[in-house]
Amino acid sequence: VCKLDGVCERETPNIKQSLIASYSTLLAPKVRDACMEITAVTERDSHLIGSHSCQQHTSSCSVDPSTWFYQFRILLQRGLKERKHESFNTLRVFQVITASILAGLMWWHSDYRDIQDRLGLLFFISIFWGVLPSFNAVFAFPQERAIFMKERASGMYTLSSYFMARIIGDLPMELILPTVFLIVTYWMAGLKPDLVAFLLTLVVLLGYVLVSQGLGLALGAVIMDAKQASTIVTVTMLAFVLTGGYYVHKVPACMAWIKYVSTTYYSYKLFVNVQYSQGNKISSLLGCSHHGSNRVSCKFIDQDIAGQISPQLSVGILLLMFVGYRLLAYLALRRIKG
Repeated sequence: VCKLDGVCERETPNIKQSLIASYSTLLAPKVRDACMEITAVTERDSHLIGSHSCQQHTSSCSVDPSTWFYQFRILLQRGLKERKHESFNTLRVFQVITASILAGLMWWHSDYRDIQDRLGLLFFISIFWGVLPSFNAVFAFPQERAIFMKERASGMYTLSSYFMARIIGDLPMELILPTVFLIVTYWMAGLKPDLVAFLLTLVVLLGYVLVSQGLGLALGAVIMDAKQASTIVTVTMLAFVLTGGYYVHKVPACMAWIKYVSTTYYSYKLFVNVQYSQGNKISSLLGCSHHGSNRVSCKFIDQDIAGQISPQLSVGILLLMFVGYRLLAYLALRRIKG
């Protein structure tokens, strides 16, 4: 109820009709003219809108490559600016450097013949760089869900350009710290003093980090809830670690299948193969062809080094995991509607 010039609305029942008449006379023509104006759309904007409408309404339309690369470049620049402080923040750098120094001190100049100790170091590296990248990556898509849905709904970019920018932009962020870690730990621990062996170990480690990151991205994209996804990735990595081949050799039949989908299992076997190959050299060095005093070391040679899965097969499976986890993450993102 309003009052106009001290008169109540109830006493002036025709005020509504007066407002409608005034709007029709004064404002309606201006509003009509504004709605009828045609705004010029730039060629680039029309391509962006066209690509978005193609994605929503038809499956036969294709995106102009120049437009796709433009979107990719802008998203890549934005992602690098946003995540460089997160990836190289003081706490994370401190965490990695501290872990590398502690590992180097614990295994300081370990002896080549101390097989049990060295295998423990190699498995520690597998655990550390399996859990850390996957746990960090699992929050990527859930944290960006709101802005991702808003931008996708407005047709700012295609899903493929966003996803590739995210994947490519993470490479320098994810690979620098593992390299620093290995440089410190490898030479402090006195692992195989050979440049080729170091480079092979580095390649295996970086590939393993990317596979673990892909696992985290896939789980985060599928679940899209940070708390639930972090719980699932923790349980998954725990299962991978337990069946990784170091703690238990005779895995029960009902649990044995986990070993063959475990990223930790294949990376650990590759680390061992780089250091000891098939175990022929260390076996002859310790005299394991004879029954002597080194029965424990010889047992480690038989169970952890000799007769294991071939390096070529391990590399092939890790490559499949690298592609498969990211493909799963991409397909999961396609389910999200803006």
